[in-house]
Amino acid sequence: MTDFHAPTDDILFSLRHVARADRLPDWDDELAAAIIGAFAEFAEGRIAPLDAVGDAQGCRLDGGRVRMPDGFADLFHELAAQGWQGLTAPEEHGGQGQGAIVLAGVSEIFSGANHALQMVCSLAPAAISTLRHFGTAPQQAAYIPLLAEGRWLATMALTEPGAGSDLSAIRTRATAHGNGWRINGEKIFISGGDQDMSQGILHLVLARSGPPDSGVRGLSLYACPSDLEDGTRNAIKVTRIEEKLGLHASPTCQMAFDDAVGYLVGEEGAGLKAMFAMMNHARLDVGLQGVAHAARAADLAARYAADRVQGRDAAGQPATIDSHADVARMIDTCDALAIGGRALCHITLVAQERGDAPDFVEFMTPVCKYFCTEAGTRAADLAIQVMGGYGYLREYGAEQNWRDARICAIYEGTNGIHARTTATRSLALNGGAGARAFAAFIRDSGPQMADTLAEWQAAAQQIARDPEAVQGAHAFMEQTCTLAYRAVWARIAAVADAAPDAARLHRLAARVNRAHDRQVPLEA
Repeated sequence: MTDFHAPTDDILFSLRHVARADRLPDWDDELAAAIIGAFAEFAEGRIAPLDAVGDAQGCRLDGGRVRMPDGFADLFHELAAQGWQGLTAPEEHGGQGQGAIVLAGVSEIFSGANHALQMVCSLAPAAISTLRHFGTAPQQAAYIPLLAEGRWLATMALTEPGAGSDLSAIRTRATAHGNGWRINGEKIFISGGDQDMSQGILHLVLARSGPPDSGVRGLSLYACPSDLEDGTRNAIKVTRIEEKLGLHASPTCQMAFDDAVGYLVGEEGAGLKAMFAMMNHARLDVGLQGVAHAARAADLAARYAADRVQGRDAAGQPATIDSHADVARMIDTCDALAIGGRALCHITLVAQERGDAPDFVEFMTPVCKYFCTEAGTRAADLAIQVMGGYGYLREYGAEQNWRDARICAIYEGTNGIHARTTATRSLALNGGAGARAFAAFIRDSGPQMADTLAEWQAAAQQIARDPEAVQGAHAFMEQTCTLAYRAVWARIAAVADAAPDAARLHRLAARVNRAHDRQVPLEA
């Protein structure tokens, strides 16, 4: 497999100059750069080399327990020993106390190096955040140190057979029992439902505590530890590992809860509130997974094309294929999609951390998830095209990048659901405050955005009046993403001179503008 190269400079440029992370009161630029750079070195040297190994071996179910591919357990122990699992955990619970912005840089690099392993590890920070916001002090004291130290990992047990996006159909039952609860039911598509890397797992389970007909109002969130205080295993069993297109080293489990011990997290009947807090974190993380695949695609394509000789240049000398116009177009498209998508996620995350633009964050979260995951798949596909037959071979990594990227548009809410959300709920949010915040973002990106903003506002008004708005959701989301992408590239161009490779960014910005002028879709 072609070596992984972390896009560290691009990430730091985006955080510093496009998203303006320095506006955060606790931002320490030097420390952030040191942390992201240190993780990039670890990812290139230790995490990425096991990506192809994990893809080839996959996981297996042995005696009811999941066995990870060779080397994964040792690698995870290194990861945990260096403190990476506790990056955002509070210092009083054994963590490093860093914010979501530093985590975003680390998470993107992790996804690009080994998306499957990142999937298994990434829900621990989300679980820590959920416990901090909704858990009791004893729950925080019991579980956060375990997660921060990497002794335990976490899952999000939400989906059931017949109850994927329709949460009102959840049947897993929670019954009060002594000081806790008993959980009974079946969950599917549980990433990292079991593994042999950590000592234990904290399952955050959405279950019905209310009457069967109570819909989402009867759902509560429960912490179900894999191991109980007396040292026995909880009544949680993995019944199947799914065989998937990609992410072979991430065990996607079907799980049975058979009178399993659980503890209520937050208020009874308010499980959806707590779960969506966890899912919103996950959705932006998935957006950055798409960015990671786009960046990986750009790197694979560019390095291959710089070495592959075919044809001759105008002077009659042998030419590498990156000098051919169509190949250059495809490489630039991959690169521009990664840089633009990353900037959108970073801008949204900084706004989220500042806490002064909740309507903008609410509007942008599904847009980031949709755009970046579509961009990841599109770029991964283009990289295969650039590399031709070699891209189609497993040896070079481009086909695995495509297979691993494909899930991003499906999990954490399919992109169709996010399109529908944007065309309906997001436009109506707080009397249209989200849409107005988005329009202000576009307007502030430069005077060249005025005409396309007016077109978008007209479309938004029309779809808001239309009782059949859901029929136009896909087209409206595409229009929204195109506008956001062009706006963020106007912002990138305005600060491009601060980048290590300013000429590259100016060239890409010009290409994005030419594509818009020709009314060509995002692939330029």
